[in-house]
Amino acid sequence: MEGPRSCWAALEDKAQRTISALQAEMAQAAHMLETLHASRTRLLVLYDEYRTQLQSRTEQIGMQEAMNQRQFMSQLQTLHNRVEADIERTLSHQDLLQAALRKADTERLKMKTLRENALAVHNKELARLEQRAMDALGVQQYNRKAA
Repeated sequence: MEGPRSCWAALEDKAQRTISALQAEMAQAAHMLETLHASRTRLLVLYDEYRTQLQSRTEQIGMQEAMNQRQFMSQLQTLHNRVEADIERTLSHQDLLQAALRKADTERLKMKTLRENALAVHNKELARLEQRAMDALGVQQYNRKAA
């Protein structure tokens, strides 16, 4: 008799590879989020420094320098807004990855269960055939002794 169907093991392996790929992508997203948070913090600190500097030196600096600092602060604010949008996109991406990971894990568990069930059916059939062979052998030996 041939062994249990190997397709379940192959499908379980495929689901495990999907899980591994998703976990790697989640790690990348987490690293990206960490980087974005650090960038946001740096931008906020820099913006506050320039705002404080501009407030304390308004009378001492010329009109052109004040305009340049305000323009720079505006650019910092634009960058901050981009970083915030990137953070939101990354968080949404992480949510999608988390859902895909749950789905892939469910699929892996289903394939594992099907593989285990196929193996149990195979082992039960082997045991039945072995018992039948043992019974036939026992009958043959009985018949030899009786003859």
